[in-house]
Amino acid sequence: MNTRKRRHLLAACAAGAALAATTVLPSPAVAEPGDDADVQVTVDIDEIDEPGVLAMSIAGDAVALSENGSTLLVRQFVGTLPTVTVTDTRDPDEVPEGAAWAVLGSATDFVGAAGQEPISAGHLGWKPRLLDGGDTGLVTEGEEVVTVLDEETQPGNNVGLVDQELLVSTFDSEAVVNDAYSVDADLYLRTPADVAAGEYASVLTLSLFE
Repeated sequence: MNTRKRRHLLAACAAGAALAATTVLPSPAVAEPGDDADVQVTVDIDEIDEPGVLAMSIAGDAVALSENGSTLLVRQFVGTLPTVTVTDTRDPDEVPEGAAWAVLGSATDFVGAAGQEPISAGHLGWKPRLLDGGDTGLVTEGEEVVTVLDEETQPGNNVGLVDQELLVSTFDSEAVVNDAYSVDADLYLRTPADVAAGEYASVLTLSLFE
């Protein structure tokens, strides 16, 4: 065999060896069209550790007074304040030392819809009533505030709801946390018998302080 033929034979053998080596390697996997593959994703979410709050809510935003208990000299119109609830979701260590909270109320003058002479807020009184004071005995309702027409029965306290008057309070906020307390009040408007007829409106503002 001459040199030229020997070179062709060796080259052919080398190519065959290289081909044989490549055919024994594993082929990469190929997904078939239309196949699905799922991946489960999970997460563990902790509750947000928020501080507690002291808050007030009112069961309604309007009271319609109706005449009841009038006399020849005084006309009286009565109604009930919607239930006021004070909720405290704080822990004791979130309450400032020595703190106390209170709900106070005051009213504007009654303004006539047809331009009648206004009726002073001093003619509006209330008698707070504690509905749920909890078990500590540390939450109490405010005293009755009578009207300017009640000087004979309660002199000195017959101011009406002109200034902020106490509805409900506690002197120890820390001792009454993690609970809710509710109160309402009897409302009464007392006017002279000759008060002008017509519709009147006033705004009673309640405020929570600590």
